[in-house]
Amino acid sequence: MTTVPNRAQTLFDLTGRVAIITGGAGLLGYHHGAILSAAGAHVVLLDLAGANPALRAEQLTLAHGPECLGLAADITSEASLEEARDAILAKFGRIDILINNAANNPKVESHPHAEPKQWSRLENFPLKIWNDDIAVGLTGAFLCSRIFGQEMVKRNTGVILNVASDLGVIAPDQRLYRKEGLPEDQQPVKPVTYSVVKTALIGLTRYLSTYWTAHNIRVNAISPGGVFADQPDEFTTKLHQLIPMGRMAHKDEYQGAVLFLCSDASSYMTGQNLIVDGGRSVL
Repeated sequence: MTTVPNRAQTLFDLTGRVAIITGGAGLLGYHHGAILSAAGAHVVLLDLAGANPALRAEQLTLAHGPECLGLAADITSEASLEEARDAILAKFGRIDILINNAANNPKVESHPHAEPKQWSRLENFPLKIWNDDIAVGLTGAFLCSRIFGQEMVKRNTGVILNVASDLGVIAPDQRLYRKEGLPEDQQPVKPVTYSVVKTALIGLTRYLSTYWTAHNIRVNAISPGGVFADQPDEFTTKLHQLIPMGRMAHKDEYQGAVLFLCSDASSYMTGQNLIVDGGRSVL
C-alpha cells in the first residue's frame, strides 16, 4: 500500500534547507534558529564574535540534529558578509532562508555612548547612536538581503523574513517609561531609532516582495510584541494594561509564526507583515 505523505508535516518540513539568522546568538535569534533546526534546517547563526555564535550553533546541533554553523560577522560590512556567504556556500552549497533579526535596542535609562543627561529624548538624541542603530537594524538588513538574496536568485527560490516590531505599527506609549518626580525635559522615552528602523523594515519587506517575485523569492515581516525578560515590575504592570491578553510574550512564543513564514505553509504569502503582539495594536 502506498503511504500518503502527511500534509501537515510536509508543509512545515525544512529538511536540507539552509537558513541564515542575523543576531542569531541572541535571545530571540537563537529561538528562531531552534524551531527551524527542529524542522530539519541547517541553521547559520551570524552574530558578533562576543556573542559566541559558534557555541550557540553547536547547541542547536546537539539539541535538534541537523548540522548548524555559527559565524562571527559584522552585518554593516559588505566584506564581512561576503566572507560569511562564501563560508556558508563552502559548507552547505546553498542559501534558502534569511531572517533579518539583528538590531540595536538601546536601553531607555542609559547608553555607553551618550551624555549623562536624558539622552533618549529627541532633543538630546546623539547622532552617533542614530547612525549606529540605522546601520545595524536597517542597512544591515539591506546588505544581507542583497548579498544572500542574490544566491536565492541563482536558484530561483528563497524566503526572506524581516523581524520588525509592534512599534513599527503603533507609536511607543511613552507613559510606560515615565519616572515620578522628574521634570518633563528629563523624562526617559523609548528612543526614536527603534520605531524608525522597525517601520522601515516593513517598507523594505514590501519593496523586496515585488522585486524578486519572478525568482520565486517570498519576503514577509513579523512584528512581535515585547518579550518578558525580567523587566522591572513597574514597567511590566503598566505594559500589561495595554495588552488585551494581559501579558508580554514568552521567549519561545514567536516560533510558530517564524516557522510558518519560513516554510511552504506560507507559500502564497508575500509582502505581508504578521503582527503577533497579544492584541496590543488593535486597541
